[in-house]
Amino acid sequence: MTIFTIRTAIGREEQVVDFLSTNAEKSDGIHAILSPHGVVGYIFVEAESVTDVQHVSYRVPYVRGVLTKPVTIDAIDHLIEFKPENVDIQLGDTVEIIGGPFKGERGRVTRLKTEKSEVIVELLEAAVPIPITLNLDSVKVVGKENRE
Repeated sequence: MTIFTIRTAIGREEQVVDFLSTNAEKSDGIHAILSPHGVVGYIFVEAESVTDVQHVSYRVPYVRGVLTKPVTIDAIDHLIEFKPENVDIQLGDTVEIIGGPFKGERGRVTRLKTEKSEVIVELLEAAVPIPITLNLDSVKVVGKENRE
């Protein structure tokens, strides 16, 4: 298997992936299509040969060209490798919700899902404790739990 690069119009990567995946269903030479976040104007395709990539991308809108030189997995490894970010939130911490419908409310962290970048919070001012699942970007720590 070899990885090839397709140049696309900037901002149209997802549309090109949709077209390519439709065309790739008819072809046996295409194994994977990758459009990593943060990389604009390029899509990576795992295929048997460059001719398979050229055949699948022929007359696809927003495709600007196929780079015939294969890319090594080491060159794009940092784009596809998941690296969990450091989370400074712990169970029992008081957080303020800074996004979404509960913006401005405060709550206590009951569970952490670091692999999904989610936190489950129970609102402090609510009459009945209702767990709310939020993205880690939607909360900010305002009080740490006292640990002895």
